[in-house]
Amino acid sequence: MNMDEDAFRAQRLKMVSEQVEERGIHTQRLLEALRSVPRHRFVLPEHLSEAYSDNALPIAFNQTISQPYIVALMTERLELNGDESVLEVGTGSGYQAAVVSRLCRRVISLERIAPLAEQAARLLSELHYDNIEVRPGDGSPGWPAAAPYQGILVAAAAPKVPRPLLEQLADGGRLIIPVGTPSVQELQLWQRAGENYACQDVLRVVFVPLRGRLGWKEEDWR
Repeated sequence: MNMDEDAFRAQRLKMVSEQVEERGIHTQRLLEALRSVPRHRFVLPEHLSEAYSDNALPIAFNQTISQPYIVALMTERLELNGDESVLEVGTGSGYQAAVVSRLCRRVISLERIAPLAEQAARLLSELHYDNIEVRPGDGSPGWPAAAPYQGILVAAAAPKVPRPLLEQLADGGRLIIPVGTPSVQELQLWQRAGENYACQDVLRVVFVPLRGRLGWKEEDWR
């Protein structure tokens, strides 16, 4: 299915209106980011006609690009004002990083699958998302070299919250992460206050597994 950019833009505006705003997300800077990021550039060619549909889509290496509403919800809960340093665990296609990058100063995005990291980095560079740094490697322990972060977003399901991610939050910083079993997870919002952490359950979700040292082992996720 071939469409010109005007047709994709019309679909994108409809996506934001019907899938995001109508579900209660009204942060204007976030809505503008969602209206501007060309989601169709981040999906596989065979799913181009579904680029702005109300669901997650498969991408390379058995990973997914999240449902637009979930991207919006996770991003909104970070409460970004524009000057933050944000860590993303699970680059995937790069779409979520692109959205987040419009709302903060810097994004460091970690991707365990090296070819996927390289592909996302090339696309983000081509689209001039110049405040995103994609790094290949195990994202489950975070990236302490650039900590602290005002926001951390984990786009894969963990068996429990990795302690290093909590420790890499700045005071007042927020971590959004799906935690649970292979069949279902709870999207959790953690906020740091000094040496204390408060947790709030947000929504039941289903994500691909967080792999790595502090994630799921292959034999435990079937």
